[in-house]
Amino acid sequence: GDSARSVGDLIVEVGLHFLGAHYEAGTLEKKGPERLVVNMRAFDCVTFVENAVVLAGMIRVGKTAFRDYIAALERIRYRGGRRDGYPSRLHYFTDWLRDNGRKGVIREITRDLGGIPFRKALHELTDHREEHPPLGAEAAFRRMRTVEAACSRRTLYCLPKADLPRIETRIESGDIIAVATDADGIEVSHTGIAVRGPRGLHLLHASSAAGKVVLSDETLYRYLISRRARTGIIIGRAIAMDS
Repeated sequence: GDSARSVGDLIVEVGLHFLGAHYEAGTLEKKGPERLVVNMRAFDCVTFVENAVVLAGMIRVGKTAFRDYIAALERIRYRGGRRDGYPSRLHYFTDWLRDNGRKGVIREITRDLGGIPFRKALHELTDHREEHPPLGAEAAFRRMRTVEAACSRRTLYCLPKADLPRIETRIESGDIIAVATDADGIEVSHTGIAVRGPRGLHLLHASSAAGKVVLSDETLYRYLISRRARTGIIIGRAIAMDS
């Protein structure tokens, strides 16, 4: 009966399956040529979301072959669905949302929920070139600069955290939550999955503070207001695929 269930419900169920799995920062940052990293033992916040979305989609259409999982993971992780070196990976989460929107995987709904427009100069990766070995190559560095420049020209939308109580009933379990930040050079500081509980929305996420995948006890609103740098949220909703 999984094919009849909403993709959002399946995303939550898959995410809950990984409760307690280890948090590991930078799980995709490897030396050498860019390769598709498969790791379901430890997650950072983005790879946790990626795997939940991919596995939920596969469950819904009844695909169980490992080759199908590999293909779906590459499609969601790389620009245009094709791995072509380090700069082809969707490093900035608004770029991830946009590209997966064009691929019919995720629909960003922030604007529909009353999000306000903003622009931001993105340069976190190239500013810290020494922390990302593939950017040591001049060609990769220049390509990444070009990607950042393109991202910086886009109009983005963010729902301020003060507005969350007003619209949170319109956010569904299984929606993708990206936490916007006022930090320089980057637009999103954390990602997770919305889960509705008796007291409102909670965040299912790979938490660096907890060191593992957790369903936060505090509500999403309390999570946001606990840090001034967490300015609001950007919301994506998975699109049900029939095949």
